[in-house]
Amino acid sequence: MSIKVINVVVAGATGYVGLDLINLLVKHPYVKIKYLCAKKNIGKKINKFDQRIKKNLPKICSLHRVNWEKIDLLFLSLPNGEAQKIINKLYYKFKNLKFIDLSADFRLRDAKIYKKNYKQNHKAINLIKKSLYSISELKKKEIKEYRIISNPGCYPTSIQIPLIPLI
Repeated sequence: MSIKVINVVVAGATGYVGLDLINLLVKHPYVKIKYLCAKKNIGKKINKFDQRIKKNLPKICSLHRVNWEKIDLLFLSLPNGEAQKIINKLYYKFKNLKFIDLSADFRLRDAKIYKKNYKQNHKAINLIKKSLYSISELKKKEIKEYRIISNPGCYPTSIQIPLIPLI
């Protein structure tokens, strides 16, 4: 059985979470990082921002440069409010593209509660119900049915991991 290599884009590559994510992805045997995207530092190498990353990777570029036809998965490591705008533009245009959002954009099921907590309107209300909020390992069967995966932050994860065996 042949395992398919997953072609990946990391948006927010030069931020704290983006750099940690890249450091993990470069070690994965079935992940090929095709693009590292940011708004600043275009053309620079990622190891300028994190010395742990030794692998030769693409230089930082804008999301506008990505050839989405050749991408399987977009990781979004962006400030709250940014991922929803990008996913909203790409979701229906590229039907095979999947998204893993590391912000809070798809963590809440109600746009009114999102606005109350994050002081901004949700820009992809129609996609909220098409997303799954969970620690991926806890939803192995359900995760295959979703193209938008919203990961919990560090606090919910640190609480859920030790409690799940008790439940």
